[in-house]
Amino acid sequence: MLTVYVIVGSGERAAGRTLLLSALALALLAGFVVRQARAARPLLRLGLFRSRLLSGANAVQILMIATMYGFQFIGALYLQRVLGYDELTTGLAFLPAPVMIGVLMVGLSARVVSRFGAYRVLLSGLALITVGMALLGRAPENGVYMTDVLPPMLLLAVGFAAAMPALTGLAMSEAREEDAGLASGLFNTTQVVGGSLGLAALSVLAAGRTDALLGGGAEVVAATAEGYQLAFRVAAVIAAGALGLAAVVLRTPRQNT
Repeated sequence: MLTVYVIVGSGERAAGRTLLLSALALALLAGFVVRQARAARPLLRLGLFRSRLLSGANAVQILMIATMYGFQFIGALYLQRVLGYDELTTGLAFLPAPVMIGVLMVGLSARVVSRFGAYRVLLSGLALITVGMALLGRAPENGVYMTDVLPPMLLLAVGFAAAMPALTGLAMSEAREEDAGLASGLFNTTQVVGGSLGLAALSVLAAGRTDALLGGGAEVVAATAEGYQLAFRVAAVIAAGALGLAAVVLRTPRQNT
């Protein structure tokens, strides 16, 4: 929570105060790790992180969820503040994405993972997410929903529907029976961490870019659109980072055949 607070307010407070709060956030995290290492019955057994698949899958999830949260929040702002949609129209415009995710996860994702393997399906899903975010990074001031928003949105939906079940399977694959609950809880927690940190960072980037353009005399809608484009492009880079990390860390000898 403190890290998110530092990120969101980084442009509004003195550098010295930002550094102090950042140091405090790191100290709190370090204190938690030390406490868990010494506790007789730790809340989070640190030995769990010896599993390369579990640690790698959680790291990939932080990046992937950071990207998807950015799409949900900043995408809604783009529709409202740039294209002029009202709240109801914005909700309806987003509807194809959850419908697509729900249909694929219920009827297809498990069979695809079983057929091609979690590793290959995960990489394919992350690649689709990266392409979808990159396309949103080109959404113009006078964008059209059917050509500039819907196609990337569907790519993101298909990518997430493929990646999430595959990533969950990889994260849990090496967990012992007695650690299954802890591994599942950790996986759920990293979703919240990734979403919070990613949304904070992308929002700050978008707002900073917009403010800079407004200070240079740009029109409000044009400046706002460019701010959101920057956030989408950075999100695409984050998704590409998740793809690269997954390709290296989550590969196993069995997946080389």
